[in-house]
Amino acid sequence: MSRQRILVVEDEPAIADTIVYALTSDGFDPHWCATGGAAIEAAHAGDFALAVLDVGLPDTNGFELFKRLQQEGALPAIFLTARSTEIDRVVGLELGADDYIAKPFSPRELVARVRTVLRRVQRSAVDTPTPSASGFNVDDERKLIRLHGRALDLSRTEYRLLKVLIERPGRVFSRDELMERAWDDPASAFDRTVDAHVKALRAKLRDAAPDDDPIVTHRGLGYSLREDRGN
Repeated sequence: MSRQRILVVEDEPAIADTIVYALTSDGFDPHWCATGGAAIEAAHAGDFALAVLDVGLPDTNGFELFKRLQQEGALPAIFLTARSTEIDRVVGLELGADDYIAKPFSPRELVARVRTVLRRVQRSAVDTPTPSASGFNVDDERKLIRLHGRALDLSRTEYRLLKVLIERPGRVFSRDELMERAWDDPASAFDRTVDAHVKALRAKLRDAAPDDDPIVTHRGLGYSLREDRGN
């Protein structure tokens, strides 16, 4: 049985050596890159099961690299960071990262998290995602939505918001209902917050499909996903 390939992007050789050794010892096939540019080239050339991305890189940052990698195809990712603030964690998860670990970390903990993420991905692969509504395809395990085959670059909240609408085409959701379903802390959101997210979501949907306008505004009521849409 072939070993699963892991893309390791870390600019500090000592840390990279530790990660590579831990992954190799646990049966993985790690490939180390010290820069974002090298990682993009490796991703073009190889088939990876998961990426371990350092947030601070010499030529880019892990968040931008993650977005570039996702354009090539959905790749599970775990972020590494040396920063102590919560902002990295929030940004990483909003982008759709599968996990996050702060330095210094235990190599055994990192390997355990890699295995956990891969198990989740493998479970989801048993049932190929099917369209949830006309033109949409939802992969809940990878937190990815495609419109007419094109992957949407969504924040965590935008993903949840659109998924709620897709699951019940034609059903009108009030702003309060959307806040309950799509926000981590509904009490911190306001009606205008929902409207702003819907506006941003519409812009991204137009970029993916200029002739499609799937979200309907119901004045004084809320929003729904249009039912009478062609494939």
